[in-house]
Amino acid sequence: MPIGKGEYLRTLTAATVHMKSVPVGTDLAGSSPPSVFIGSSNYPNLYAGPMIAPVHGDTSVMDRPEEWIPGNIPQEEIIRYRLSLVRGLHQVKATDIDSRFVGKLQEIALSDNSIESEATFSTAPAGFSFSEEHTPYGPSAPIKSLEIEEQKWNHDLEKVYYDTDLRAADAVVDLHKGGIPFSHIQKAFSVGVMGNKRGRHLVPTRWSITACDTIIGNNLLKEVKKCSALDTWKVHEFSSLNNRYAVILMPTPWQYEWTEAFVRVLGSEEVVFSDHELHKPKTKYSHLGGCYYSCKMAVLEALAEQQKQAGAIILREATSGYVPLGVFNVRENVRNAMMQKPREFEDEKQVKDYLSGTFTLPLKRFEEAGVLFRTLGKKRQTTLGEF
Repeated sequence: MPIGKGEYLRTLTAATVHMKSVPVGTDLAGSSPPSVFIGSSNYPNLYAGPMIAPVHGDTSVMDRPEEWIPGNIPQEEIIRYRLSLVRGLHQVKATDIDSRFVGKLQEIALSDNSIESEATFSTAPAGFSFSEEHTPYGPSAPIKSLEIEEQKWNHDLEKVYYDTDLRAADAVVDLHKGGIPFSHIQKAFSVGVMGNKRGRHLVPTRWSITACDTIIGNNLLKEVKKCSALDTWKVHEFSSLNNRYAVILMPTPWQYEWTEAFVRVLGSEEVVFSDHELHKPKTKYSHLGGCYYSCKMAVLEALAEQQKQAGAIILREATSGYVPLGVFNVRENVRNAMMQKPREFEDEKQVKDYLSGTFTLPLKRFEEAGVLFRTLGKKRQTTLGEF
């Protein structure tokens, strides 16, 4: 039986992540980037809390993934940032939106800058967490008390907080259009500061990431479908953090496929996973997890800015040294790929001929795993009609 992506990544993480998080005691004084984390197990009973670095001053870079790839920050440095963040655990209900503790988490998430914090834990924080869905974090422990300094709120997030008639989805879209970083939007969404007052609730961090990617992506898709299609084939490429990406844009109406390969990361394995949608968004959650939606949003973001429509096939190859760092890895890599000047081709044969020499795996492996990619050799008018 073929291994599933989730099982593979769990095995990979257990085998490759041998690192130490920052050592701390039961009392911690430091700076939150600002950052919060809300777990998803046993929902609607949640473990929520701040993430605090045991240093003072500006720690914002530790929780701004939008800055890491453009800043050429090495993977080891990103991991060091994240394992320096200590997570506090306090059990709350998703509906405990008016509690004093949740209010402090909202203060942190809405803050415009790093926020000085003091926490006391019932035991010394220990361990760390790596995931394909969320960025890593360092040691964690139950939190007994939390004190934070007063800090100026981000003006745009503050407006959303006080607008109790604005739908949460509309707030996410408005903030994205206003240029607010995705990580800021997601944290605010997670701590329940958006939407109708009576409907506000906490959203686990992992869920909130995919929710925001999906909300933004679906809104962008409505815009892109109104645009004319490309008149040529284009390939955008980018590599970082032990990943290589190729974004293939086809001169067709919107359709989307995400295919990712993990090549000899653990040993001799070569595994490929793929999922796709046609002209409408998927109705069921992708078996590839949140990266499917992060990639889709990043491509649509660029197409909307260009006022163009296209079919999109994205190939990703992770190689030796790859470590699961969260779906930001996909979103920000694809965003950066779309910023690169594309190579242009007249037809699908030229695209395939070019890509055949760019990946470690033979191109055929990506074709066999996907659905849309196998149609590239067919006539364009039948490509869409067959589905």
